[in-house]
Amino acid sequence: MSARIRKLVTILDETRSEMGRPVEPAVRRAAAVAVIANPFAGRYEADLAPLIEIGEELGDLLGRHALAALGIPGEQVEGYGKAAAVGEDGELEHAAAILHPKLGAPLRKLLGKAPALIPSSKKRGSLGVVLDVPLGHKAAAYVRSHFDGMEVRIPDAPRANEIMVAIVLTSAGRPLPRVGGLKTDEIKGEDGLR
Repeated sequence: MSARIRKLVTILDETRSEMGRPVEPAVRRAAAVAVIANPFAGRYEADLAPLIEIGEELGDLLGRHALAALGIPGEQVEGYGKAAAVGEDGELEHAAAILHPKLGAPLRKLLGKAPALIPSSKKRGSLGVVLDVPLGHKAAAYVRSHFDGMEVRIPDAPRANEIMVAIVLTSAGRPLPRVGGLKTDEIKGEDGLR
């Protein structure tokens, strides 16, 4: 089953200064969001395989859109995250089916070495619900400077029978990080943690 997409939205956020201090290079975060029909809205379905396949499709499509907006090669992306909101007639498991089993593989393929878990969130909501997309470093989950989030909202989504799916990619961590933890130049990249 292919995703029936009503809308694609891409958002670019660029931070050039923080607390009066320059951020050089600027920290860029790009979100790509798809609003899709939920084939199981309003009913229980034991087999969610069609949503799992849609997740794989969206991993590639949204990854490409976010990467284009970010304007850097996939290997230079440092952080990522994903989130989904089901409309009122959906269930959280619909969002989980899209986000977890297969969405990550095509996204990682676009980014080069990206062994860390992709932070995620899911929720149910109505029109204009805010998605807080959690973010982390793509190679090492313990890089504290990349613990972040990006807020995404589409005023007319999700409708009751829709799912809103977002992928966020970043060029760096938070602006001016200084709370310790593993630094990017200390990453070993062996286990997705360190």
